Amino acid sequence: MLRRIIRPARRLPIWLLLSVAAPFVFEVILHLWRYNVPRPASELDTPFFTSCQEPDVSAKRENAILVMLARNHELEKANKTITSIERQFNKWFNYPILFLNDNQWDPKFIEVLNKTSRGLATFEVIPQEIWTFPEGVDANAAKQNIKEQGEMGIPHAGEEGYHHMCRFYSGKFYQLEVLKKYKWYWRLEPDVDFNCAISYDPFVQMARHKKVYGFTIALWEIGKSCPGLFRSVADWKEMMGIPTNNLWKAMVSASWVPFPFRRFMSWLPHRDAYGDEWSLCHYWSNFEIADMDFFRTRAYQDLFDYLDKKGGFYFERWGDAAVHSLAVAMLVDPRKVHHFEDFGYRHDHLYQCPANAPGGQLPESQLLGSGTWSPEMDNGIGCRCECDGRVTSNYGGYCLNKLKQPTTIKRPWFTWLL
Repeated sequence: MLRRIIRPARRLPIWLLLSVAAPFVFEVILHLWRYNVPRPASELDTPFFTSCQEPDVSAKRENAILVMLARNHELEKANKTITSIERQFNKWFNYPILFLNDNQWDPKFIEVLNKTSRGLATFEVIPQEIWTFPEGVDANAAKQNIKEQGEMGIPHAGEEGYHHMCRFYSGKFYQLEVLKKYKWYWRLEPDVDFNCAISYDPFVQMARHKKVYGFTIALWEIGKSCPGLFRSVADWKEMMGIPTNNLWKAMVSASWVPFPFRRFMSWLPHRDAYGDEWSLCHYWSNFEIADMDFFRTRAYQDLFDYLDKKGGFYFERWGDAAVHSLAVAMLVDPRKVHHFEDFGYRHDHLYQCPANAPGGQLPESQLLGSGTWSPEMDNGIGCRCECDGRVTSNYGGYCLNKLKQPTTIKRPWFTWLL
C-alpha cells in the first residue's frame, strides 16, 4: 500500500509580506501625519490676568448681557447663581441680566431675582413658534422617538423640553429680538457657583484680544446621544469647501485603518465619510462667554438650518454644546478661543478650581473688601478663590488638553497626568 505524503504548506517569504504591507502602512502613517496638530513656539492663549486686579468701575463696558434660561420652579437655584455672580463679579461691573422662560413668569420669581440682581434684570418669554418642533419634522414621530430615547437611558433624552432647549440654544437663541442689540453674552445656568473673584471685565478682554468664544470646562459628550451629529457637520463642511484647521484636527481621532478599507468605518457612529472619528471632546456650554456675531453669521446659521432639517435635535439628542463646539472648531481660528482657566466654576458635580496667585490677592483693596480664601500656591493664577486649588484644576483633563493643543506649547507627557 502506498502512503500519501503530506507536505507542509509553503509559507510566503517575509520580504513578500512586508512588500505587500508596506504601502498600506505608509498610507496610514501619512494619514495620521495629516491630522497631526503642530504645537506653537509660545503659548497662544494665556490668561488675561494671573492675579487679582483692582476692579475698574469707571471703565467703558462692552455691549454685553448675562443670560439665564430658567423655569419658575428653579427659583432657589437661579437665585443661588445670581447671588454668586453678583458677589464675585457684577457688583462692580453692573451688566444687565436677561432671564428666559418658555412659560409665563411667576411674579414671585421676578420679585426675588429683581432684588438679588439689584434691578438689572429683565424677564422674557420665549416665543412659542421657536420653542417647538420645526417645519418638516413629524411631531408625533418625534415624540415617540423621544420616549424611546428615554427608555434607552440616554440622559435627558426622554424630556421633550430638553430637545427644544438644545435646538433653541443651537440656533434660534441668537435671533431673539431682545438680544439683537447686544454683541456679547455670558451664559449662566441655575445652581452654579463662582468660587473666585472676577475682578476684571472678561467682555473687555475678549474684545481687546480679538477672541470669539470662551469656556471653562471641556469633556466628553455622551456618545449615544448624538451618533449622527459629527457625520452631518463633516458633510456640511465638505459641501461648503471649508478648509481643515488645527482646531478641527484636535477634535478628530484619525483612523488607523488603511485606505481604501477606511471608508467602511464611515458606517460607524461619530465618523465622517472617510472613516475618521470625532473624539467626542467638546466645550461644556453651560458656561460660555462669546461673541454672538459669530453665531449670527451666514455660515453658522446655514449650518444650523442644515442640521435642523436633518431632524437630529429630536430623532437623536443633539446637544447645543456639541453643535457649538464643532462649529467653533470648524469656523474659528484656534487663537480666538479662550480658556478662562482663572475662573472658579462649579455646576452639578463638575468644577474648575484654580489655585490662588502668590502675593496677588490685594488684601488692602477696598473694592474687593476683606474675607478669607484658599492658600496661595506657586504658579497659581486665581483671585481670592474659596475652593481648594490643590485638589484639581479641571474636569476631563484629556479633552481640555486635546482642544488646547493648537495654542499650547509641547510639554513632557507626564505633566498631563498631574
